[in-house]
Amino acid sequence: MEYVMEAASEKGFARARNEGEAFWLFGMLQEIKIGRADSGGALGLLEIQVPEGHGSPWHVHPEEDEWFYVLDGALTVWVGDAKVELKSGGFAFGPKGVPHTFYGTAPVTRALVGFAPMQFEGFLRAVGHPAPVRELPPHHDGPPPDIAKLRPIAEANGFVIMGPPGPPPGR
Repeated sequence: MEYVMEAASEKGFARARNEGEAFWLFGMLQEIKIGRADSGGALGLLEIQVPEGHGSPWHVHPEEDEWFYVLDGALTVWVGDAKVELKSGGFAFGPKGVPHTFYGTAPVTRALVGFAPMQFEGFLRAVGHPAPVRELPPHHDGPPPDIAKLRPIAEANGFVIMGPPGPPPGR
């Protein structure tokens, strides 16, 4: 059950499992646990479910730190030239200005992704689709995301897409 007290960014709030706005993006389920409105934009937190082989494009946030904590499953995270394999309890940090990406390496991975400040939420709202159910989206056999179309939306929301989902280009 969600409890929001007046002025959440000043008084605090709580959200239970499966609470928070949920979106489908890049074949993943992404649920907002702490949004811009909750923290005055200072930080954000998503709970994500990632199917094997899915993840984020290779990207960089000029002004936003991003971090990853695996709850269940496994992720491969690239931060700059460093490849890190994370399992349950594993953590990785992608500081602002350092390119990074992640992708699932277990059938389904559940992880927390944090941001400071929270700029990514605008991209999630612009490109993601509100999830009608709290489960992974149906499998998509169509073409991969059109990175050229996504780049200006990403830049308007604080990050630069440098390559497609999966390992960094050339890796």
